[in-house]
Amino acid sequence: MKNLESREDIELLVNSFYDKVVKDETIGFFFKDIIKVDWDKHLPKMYSFWETILFGQMSYKGNPMAVHFPINQIEAMAKKHFEKWLELWKQTIEENFTGQNASMAITKSENIANLMAYKMEMARKM
Repeated sequence: MKNLESREDIELLVNSFYDKVVKDETIGFFFKDIIKVDWDKHLPKMYSFWETILFGQMSYKGNPMAVHFPINQIEAMAKKHFEKWLELWKQTIEENFTGQNASMAITKSENIANLMAYKMEMARKM
């Protein structure tokens, strides 16, 4: 186990996480069937997103919430989906990393998952 401390560590984390996601029955279909992710574009965005969140590098440009609303209109992104996302994320961190940034990655992901689940639910009620 090592500290989560570099862009290379984030790349390992994100790649390992999405390896789990695409195999998962609860959320994998969003990536494979609904949005048909272009991994060559998506993964670098996620590296930058987490680099910005964890290290303050400001390398991410975008609005993650806005990206998810159209998906939510096609297929409801429910609390259970965000719970599974969070479970896989935490599992991946705990398998690979330790330390303050690993803990922060879990805390930040919990906040993100809760906010996203709430906003997606509210959007479906409008």
